[in-house]
Amino acid sequence: MRISISSTRRADADAIAFAVGKDALKELPISASKIVVEGAKSARFNGESAAIFETFVDEGGKTMRVLLVGTGVAGEADFEKAGAALAAKLLTSGATTLNVEFPGGANGDCVARLAFGMQLRGWRMDAYRTRLSEKQKPTLQDATLVSDASGASEAWGRLSAVADGVLFARELVAEPANILYPESFVERCASLKDMGIEITVLDEKQMADLGMGALLGVAQGSDRKPRLLAMRWDGTGGAQKKPAVFVGKGVTFDTGGISIKPAAGMEDMKWDMGGAGAVAGMMKALAGRKAKAHVVGVCGLVENMPSGNAQRPGDIVTSMSGQTIEVINTDAEGRLVLCDAMHWAQKTYSPEILVDLATLTGAIIISLGSEHGGLFSNDDKLAEELLAAGKAAGDPLWRFPLSDAYNKLIDSPIADMKNVGARGAGSITAAQFLQRFVESGVKWAHLDIAGMVWADKPGATWDKGATGYGVRLLNQFVADRLEQ
Repeated sequence: MRISISSTRRADADAIAFAVGKDALKELPISASKIVVEGAKSARFNGESAAIFETFVDEGGKTMRVLLVGTGVAGEADFEKAGAALAAKLLTSGATTLNVEFPGGANGDCVARLAFGMQLRGWRMDAYRTRLSEKQKPTLQDATLVSDASGASEAWGRLSAVADGVLFARELVAEPANILYPESFVERCASLKDMGIEITVLDEKQMADLGMGALLGVAQGSDRKPRLLAMRWDGTGGAQKKPAVFVGKGVTFDTGGISIKPAAGMEDMKWDMGGAGAVAGMMKALAGRKAKAHVVGVCGLVENMPSGNAQRPGDIVTSMSGQTIEVINTDAEGRLVLCDAMHWAQKTYSPEILVDLATLTGAIIISLGSEHGGLFSNDDKLAEELLAAGKAAGDPLWRFPLSDAYNKLIDSPIADMKNVGARGAGSITAAQFLQRFVESGVKWAHLDIAGMVWADKPGATWDKGATGYGVRLLNQFVADRLEQ
């Protein structure tokens, strides 16, 4: 769907929508406005956030589809929900061209947020669907937001870049594991070079030479070769010497390895690379809007499979940091991938800020469901900034504790640590494991987003499936914390 902002409406539109605030229903600028208003009142439409009233009227001898969409109390988030509601309503409706008007007025940021909601909700993964009926196929091709509000086009330029990042993350998360694996993930990200992002890729031999025994131990059971992908964007012209580093877990398919998962639902494990997807999407968003920040995104990419060469429970591996790990459960593989990727990132870039994202534990879903991602941090200010960014961006987080009491639960009798603790506090002990690989003085946060990257039902700005969670959060954090 193409979305544009213009001061004039398209003459060829076959649908028109009016953005109406709560308790602001009034005469509209169409010949049948009385019919529309009375119909809306009869349907109990009153401009509530994302509410929609639809009817058809005769406009100059042409039958026109008319919609009223509620913008609630007229906050930016309400405009975003309104745009998403319009996209969901019209995407397969038969309408092809839409005008959106703002009879009560709207500032440039609100107009842009409505466009943002439309773009996010209008995304679908239809690449492998060959038997869609005509009624199932998307028809809406163009949407014009009719507004001359100051700054609307500039705001939309920034938000459209963020939307592109979110949709890129969704695409990566939604792809099946026979299409998206470590090597092809890297290939998908190669196009980011054209946006000014510097790409570095380590192969299996290079990682072995560096001593990444934890990451390689996870990968050794698969025929798909692992990769470490680093993406660097410096929009400061060298002014920010040390980049902020974001590390994503990229397990492109997770069977659990020898500690194999139950068959039911295992197909969902294609999204176990959601952390890496979010990091890649963030990098695209930052480059797209020319963010004035120095940022590196690192993705540890592996496939976790059972085979005659797979890692066994009880094996001991040596991480790049030199710390040894007793592998109690091969399905606790994400932390093994992350610990080497995090250590390499710190040695390579010497960051002051390090944030990792991972679909790490089922325990976080038990704790938070699909309403919040889990946040763990060794720095209160960093935690507060991430919480605020998540709230502002619509990717909410909830903070969990870290302490030595939990840390003791992953001590091993024969190695420096084991990769799982007892059944209780599973998300916390996973975070405690990762903290052992954070260098002194580095401000670190771990985001466990297992319940957030995939949705079993539609949300305000996404359909069932990949949500793109994390991209907006990280983009907002970079804008608030790092940009000058």
